[in-house]
Amino acid sequence: QVQLVESGGGLVQAGGSLRLSCAASRRAFSAYGMGWFRQAPGKEREFVAAINWYDFSTYYKDSVKGRFTISRDNAKNTVYLQMDSLKPEDTAVYYCAARPGRVGTDWAPSQVGSWGQGTQVTVSS
Repeated sequence: QVQLVESGGGLVQAGGSLRLSCAASRRAFSAYGMGWFRQAPGKEREFVAAINWYDFSTYYKDSVKGRFTISRDNAKNTVYLQMDSLKPEDTAVYYCAARPGRVGTDWAPSQVGSWGQGTQVTVSS
């Protein structure tokens, strides 16, 4: 199990930017696939972005491509989600996620090994 702590959520106007951070507790972070999911009120939790540990390959939900950027710093055990050109439909609780091995766009919530506590992102119109 990897302990994950998110930060960086908040309220922003449409078109604005936020950067989420997720700090992991375990040194084996470098061997974990990392990513972000989100859950809006009344909706299921959904995949947003992922990054692999071995080649830093990245994957995104179609609706955030070109606006969101995921990155990781293995030396700091931290993964980031830079969110630009935010839209009201991006409003949700964002969760950091981790699992040993490979991750991709097919990463389902049931396949997540560790979750963060979640951070609220609200985009006003």
